[in-house]
Amino acid sequence: MADTTHSGFVGPKSWVVSAVLGVGLGIGLSFIAPVASAAGVAPTIPIWLIVPFAGLLLSIALGPLLAPHFWHRRYPDVALVLGGMVSAYYLRTFSLPGASGTMSYGGTQMLHALIEFYAFIALVGGMFIVSGNVLVRIKAPASPLKNTLILAAGAVIANLVGTTGASMLLIRPFIRLNHGRIRAIHIVFFIFIVSNCGGSLTPIGDPPLYLGFLKGVPFVWTMEHLLKDWLLVNGALLAIFYFVDRRILDASETLEQPSTNFSVTELDRMPLVKVEGTTGLVCLGLMLVGVFIDPVLSRFVNLHHIPVGATFQIFVASACYFISHPRYREANRFNFEPVKEVGMLFTGIFATMVPALGYLSANGATLGINSPTHFYFATGTLSALLDNAPTYLNFLQIAMVIEGQPEFTKEAVLKFVASPRGDQLLHAISASAVFFGALTYIGNGPNFMVKAVAEGESIKMPSFFGYVGLSCMILLPILVVNWLLFVSGIMFPMK
Repeated sequence: MADTTHSGFVGPKSWVVSAVLGVGLGIGLSFIAPVASAAGVAPTIPIWLIVPFAGLLLSIALGPLLAPHFWHRRYPDVALVLGGMVSAYYLRTFSLPGASGTMSYGGTQMLHALIEFYAFIALVGGMFIVSGNVLVRIKAPASPLKNTLILAAGAVIANLVGTTGASMLLIRPFIRLNHGRIRAIHIVFFIFIVSNCGGSLTPIGDPPLYLGFLKGVPFVWTMEHLLKDWLLVNGALLAIFYFVDRRILDASETLEQPSTNFSVTELDRMPLVKVEGTTGLVCLGLMLVGVFIDPVLSRFVNLHHIPVGATFQIFVASACYFISHPRYREANRFNFEPVKEVGMLFTGIFATMVPALGYLSANGATLGINSPTHFYFATGTLSALLDNAPTYLNFLQIAMVIEGQPEFTKEAVLKFVASPRGDQLLHAISASAVFFGALTYIGNGPNFMVKAVAEGESIKMPSFFGYVGLSCMILLPILVVNWLLFVSGIMFPMK
């Protein structure tokens, strides 16, 4: 087959054609392989509908390895074809009205996926843009201790501004500080700690915990129950990173100073950390305000699922870009390529994972998952493959059904958490959703964004499977120890 990637038909026109092609395939598939459904009743999701999601995951994993040139130019088309196909199939096949004449099952599921994607890209993309207008300089030279302290600080900051905010705020200065000695393994540990495991102490820290808070989990619950997990996992990762970085330093003949706009004399007078960009910092605070707009407004008015907070975040990010001084973006070597990559790929991911989540929701209670250990590893495995936020909600709902709480209301969640058994299950679900999200590039939103930023700085990152191999070798054993100590009840029997 001739290589058509040189034809120049790349970009928005190609994306529209790909989306239309996907919709056409989905409509055609709905005639070839229909699924029986009834009005007001959730349909049975056939397991073969998960194939497009699996295909997209395989494309993300194998595309850069087997056809790097094609993948770099055509990954948006692949995501849009598969996402459009699943969306059209759902809308066409599951089109009967819901209970009391409400929106159809297919329409409801795809609308929820669209709203979740909108909120996701508003937060991740907005934080990326805002942080690009904040210039953080860390005094040279780099050292294993200084790098370890930066990652430790990121683990703390992640609980104040979220893993996305901390990742976007620190990744550029971290790379800049280590100019000349930066390795992919530095970025891998950054993703482990700052982009994931660090944000497990507050609902602000990571999206799964925030969704749990919105559903009724008390704000202080995460700090009270996950502090020991946080200390163990992040402490072990930081210790391993320090010794790995020592090896890198010992193997380097020289430690190159990072390029700066300061003279040697100015560097001597420079504080350990210098932060510039008042507008960006103010907008960073406003981005966090946006996280709480919807839950606050919903107490007084029915928002009808309108994402007011996400829209506010997009407005803040846009204003920040046009108001802030361009020199901060220039110093950060800011460009929109990482946002484009994350946005396009997750468009397909959010659409194609709807059947996977639907199948899990319908069959989860019959899969034999009934203990903290089961929930820890089941939630963790799917958090690594799916987005960890909806995975968390699905397993929380399954746990509540098993414990006799079929209603997914705030009152029911509070009652579930107040019971010793529910408390144990929620601990397992919460810890694994956050920690296991670091096992793959797609487990948590910041992972792919950090990877894209690093590649934009000419750092050769591991392939999808290469990253999984590193995470299974470094992080997974720590998570098993965490299970053994704090989840299983083997070492310390639960009350």
